[in-house]
Amino acid sequence: MPPAMTDLLDIWAAHSPLAGHALDQITVDFLLPTGIYIQMDVPREATIQHIKLLLWKQAQSFPLFPALGEMESHMFECVNQAAVHEELEDETRRLCDVRPFLPVLKLVTRNCGRAERLLDSKIGVLIGKGLHELDAINDQEVKDFRSKMFRMSEERMQRVQMMTYTEWLQACFSPQLEPTAGTAITDGLNDRPADLKVIIHFDQSQVRVLSPVCFVFDTLDMHTATDFLSCLVLQYIRTCMQAKEPPHLTLVHTSNVKAMFDKDITAIGAVVTHKSSNPPLPLPPKRRVPTVSSATRVQVRAGLFHGTELLCKPAVSSESSGRSDHTWKDSTLEFDISVCDLPRMTRLCFAIYAVMDKVKKQKSTKNHYPIAWVNTMVFDYKGQLKTGELILHCWSSFPDELEEMLNPIGTIQTNPYTENATALHIHFPEYSPHSIIFPPFDKVRHSGQDLLSPPDEQCLFELKEIMERDALSQLCENEKDLIWTLRHDCIENFPQSLPKLLLSVKWSKHEDMAQLQALLQIWPKLCPRDALELLDFNYPDQYVREYAVRCLRDMSNEELSQYLLQLVQVLRYEPYYDCALTHFLLERAQGNRKIGHFLFWHLRCVWTRGLDYQKNSLCFLQQVEALSKLKSVNELIKLGTIKNARSKTKEAMLTKEAMMTCLRQISYSETLSDLYSPLNPNVLLSGINVEKCRYMDSKMKPLWIVYNNKLLGGDTLGIIFKNGDDLRQDMLTLQILRLMDRLWKEANLDLRIVPYGCLATGDRAGLIEVVSSADTIANIQLTSSNVAAAAAFNKDALLNWLKERNSGDALDRAIEEFTLSCAGYCVATYVLGIGDRHSDNIMVRSTGQLFHIDFGHILGNFKSKFGIKRERVPFILTHDFIHVIQQGKTGYTEKFGSFRQYCEEAYLILRKNGNLFITLFALMLTAGLPELTSVKDIQYLKDSLALGKTDDEALKQFRQKFDEALRESWTTKVNWMAHNVAKDNRS
Repeated sequence: MPPAMTDLLDIWAAHSPLAGHALDQITVDFLLPTGIYIQMDVPREATIQHIKLLLWKQAQSFPLFPALGEMESHMFECVNQAAVHEELEDETRRLCDVRPFLPVLKLVTRNCGRAERLLDSKIGVLIGKGLHELDAINDQEVKDFRSKMFRMSEERMQRVQMMTYTEWLQACFSPQLEPTAGTAITDGLNDRPADLKVIIHFDQSQVRVLSPVCFVFDTLDMHTATDFLSCLVLQYIRTCMQAKEPPHLTLVHTSNVKAMFDKDITAIGAVVTHKSSNPPLPLPPKRRVPTVSSATRVQVRAGLFHGTELLCKPAVSSESSGRSDHTWKDSTLEFDISVCDLPRMTRLCFAIYAVMDKVKKQKSTKNHYPIAWVNTMVFDYKGQLKTGELILHCWSSFPDELEEMLNPIGTIQTNPYTENATALHIHFPEYSPHSIIFPPFDKVRHSGQDLLSPPDEQCLFELKEIMERDALSQLCENEKDLIWTLRHDCIENFPQSLPKLLLSVKWSKHEDMAQLQALLQIWPKLCPRDALELLDFNYPDQYVREYAVRCLRDMSNEELSQYLLQLVQVLRYEPYYDCALTHFLLERAQGNRKIGHFLFWHLRCVWTRGLDYQKNSLCFLQQVEALSKLKSVNELIKLGTIKNARSKTKEAMLTKEAMMTCLRQISYSETLSDLYSPLNPNVLLSGINVEKCRYMDSKMKPLWIVYNNKLLGGDTLGIIFKNGDDLRQDMLTLQILRLMDRLWKEANLDLRIVPYGCLATGDRAGLIEVVSSADTIANIQLTSSNVAAAAAFNKDALLNWLKERNSGDALDRAIEEFTLSCAGYCVATYVLGIGDRHSDNIMVRSTGQLFHIDFGHILGNFKSKFGIKRERVPFILTHDFIHVIQQGKTGYTEKFGSFRQYCEEAYLILRKNGNLFITLFALMLTAGLPELTSVKDIQYLKDSLALGKTDDEALKQFRQKFDEALRESWTTKVNWMAHNVAKDNRS
């Protein structure tokens, strides 16, 4: 009998409304270890455990049943969607969630160590690949690193087991402090202390009530509230007060929290006591197909780099001709540098290129057309100089992409997609009968006497002038020599100058390297923000990076969360897995719930067993499963849209109905309910409100998912799920906006920024937080006029919209909120070069806060048509914005003068932190973001912040841009009108 075959979409997507029916049963083929084949129908939403029970009852009527033995000694195996054998160790999963490639399940005998196998299965689901794939990687560094991290994590978990209840509570639920903690919260109008109204909810599991019981403190003065809040100003409390919403606090009985503590400690103990007993499974060999098929002549260029510094002149091979294979017989690439002078972190960078006789319409110089590039370390992870044969699978390259075609800031990992990658075979020669090991610090620090004569006054004056110069200014060779000569004066008088000193080191001289490493042992700690710069690719030295991580250890958990995105990205620069930054991130992730949560989503790669207790407490498995469900719904909608493209009305009805049917199914509703939000691990998304869910009318059909919130008296929370859009650039931009907000608040300037949540959760997929009580400028304008062309000219629309939602003093507060937030976003969008600004991606809350969304164009990479850039203004400041700021009055008012002052003050604050912004973007250069690919993109930031100029010069430049925005506001209005007309025509 042939295997059961049906339409896979109808089975696993579980939404056959497109076909007009729904399937409750699935025909599954079962293969037993006795050789018996059974075909039977099973409930599509049944768990694996339930299906096994059904099979066991059915198998009793078949031959050889007694030979099976105990049911618990068997488990199912299937071929999953990735065409890999998957053992279904976790039997609480539903079959429709497992989604086998075919409805075929094989019953196999369990090996020993079931708990370990179950853990491996869960980790495989979390990271998106089976652990046997990692076990089978033939890379000793990977194996040693995983083994070391496993031991380190076990030790950490053993320490967690010894935690007291209070220590555990602090690690899992640490308070989030405002930068301005301790300052009073005012009413935003008369600067008098605000009354704090707090609504207290009792844990419903402890109090038998039909609805939450609330105590409302109607007039609780802030001085009393500080005692009530244990002298802590929590972010949540402050946010609620500023939004004029009462904070909702829930009283949970200590027995419930202690039960969570006991559960976590028990789970940790279960993991610690089990040891791995799984042998690695071999991966199937992959056939390599060379990509260079019939090039005329091919050459190889190679260079030795330390960071971006070229250590000596590059070496170039002779030309080779051939069809598919190119060989250079007796061809040796020699470099003009001694082995003893090679830094520990030296990279050997290769570029393969074709030599063309004529290249029409190509900009590449010397008729050289790049084919591929690849990098490798000269010393391996043990510090041993590489010898022998090595095959490097290269990355594709394009003309003019790389300077001299070498890519020193590129990854040192070879291309994993070996089938279609160009393979470069190289041979490292043997230098001696014994291995050459790079000496550790304690073996070299005595080399070279670091004794210098006292400097004269002129040299000290020149050093002072260099150190007081802009941190991003270029250093000439004479200045570098002076800095290095006066390095001891730097450590005493200019400790913040360490980056400049590092750029002055001659890394090709081992004496200088040894003396620098000794200096780093006594160099005073930099503040964590300044130390971030030392993790840039310009500073690859192991001891420099260890010093930087030592400085980062002084960061609070909240500040570390602010920079976690960059720190995860920095791991790309690290040449070896086992490094100080890896240890630091894992330690902090294991010690703090929030950091562990976002580290998981930023990494989504090798997640060690040591973090198992974290993923249990945060329900990572449920989050991953929930995102998979949302992706299925999104794909269903896209499919329905394609099938019914001829009839828009029919399309909307069918896809809406299919979406509702899907979300109501038990397997979907249970997975999507009582879910800790990936956007914020402190938010519990309770029941999904299916009736309010919808999909948005854009190309990728994002899902608008609405949740009921038990604690907010029936209020709802919304998230947007996107599948097919790259959210990493939005996530980066919002992170920088959040940092700007923090810096302004530290300077006592609160510009009411709304950096809503955004998280990339996979390849072109992610979540966006829905900001409550907000609407787009376009919708606000359109509701005031039936004619789209006239809507943009109605300057009263926005002010009237705010008046409808606020009256009396509340209206004055809303206008002030609008003024502050408009100033903040004007400055932020100007500095970051955020483009594609129109009335559909600027929103306003009913409380007055203006905020921007959709950051697909940054750093001046504006849209253009026929070579003409669409953006004609440095930032958006339209007539209706000015009309609101001036409270509907005409002429230059005092209110507008205050707005202008806010802008100038905010700009100067950002200038003072210009180096930090440059560093954060530089650390993201290799992230693969569409508009952040080279150092040239960061130049936009330097120009917009006027770095290298005085404050007076910078302020003059900004005032010119401000006046330009005012002059061009009418043009902006016309552009918005055209956008509204186009939008109206589409609808």
